[in-house]
Amino acid sequence: MKLTVVGCSGSFPSAESACSSYLVEADGFLLLLDMGNGALGELQRHCGLYDLDAIFLSHLHADHCIDMLAYFVARYYRHEGGRCAPIPVYGPEGTEQRLTTAYADTPSASSMSEVFEFHTVKPSTFEIGPFTVHTDRVRHPVESYAIRIEHGGRSLTYSGDTGVSGALDELARDTDLFLCEAAFTHGKERIPDLHLNGREAGETAARVSARRLVLTHIPPWTDPEVNLRDAREVFTGPVHLAAPRQTYEI
Repeated sequence: MKLTVVGCSGSFPSAESACSSYLVEADGFLLLLDMGNGALGELQRHCGLYDLDAIFLSHLHADHCIDMLAYFVARYYRHEGGRCAPIPVYGPEGTEQRLTTAYADTPSASSMSEVFEFHTVKPSTFEIGPFTVHTDRVRHPVESYAIRIEHGGRSLTYSGDTGVSGALDELARDTDLFLCEAAFTHGKERIPDLHLNGREAGETAARVSARRLVLTHIPPWTDPEVNLRDAREVFTGPVHLAAPRQTYEI
């Protein structure tokens, strides 16, 4: 598998990065994890607009899904070649309604489903293309899912947005690459069931015996070097900060 960071800023785009979006590739299949603010433009550095094979939305906060509205425009109103066939979109219950409401002026109430084939995510194991995926609900104010992606004996686990979570621990057990949010700063924000800080991300990676940890979803107001230091204090494996256009072979 190959992981490409399309965007990794938390809450809103930074001057350097779009919001959360990560491209996973194997056997010629392209799966996108989240499509937050600014992600669609950055995505085109890595693949064509119509090259994606499936999309997974961890939850429906804008910094993880709002560029789906722009992608709807690209697929629905495509002039050359006609309207795109529906692409599978896996998201929490109500994804179609949320996107339709956010767009506010779709040609009809069912227009989104003409280019997106919506599948409701629940705690489950299923196939997306060549990948076996495991999903479970994690701790966030809205319905939010982490995902473990397996292929060829390797695994990638993406936390989505979450506080400390037993479900995330189980998904990430012995994972080869743990892409984990670290939005908060240890000793500063203390809001349960919202986000992890760098130390908590590191502690989770250590608990589950992850092989590599990549910290992501760090907002512009959080110092990523502090979170990196805090994670390294408690996790002895390799720790990296996600950055746009960064790639990882898994």
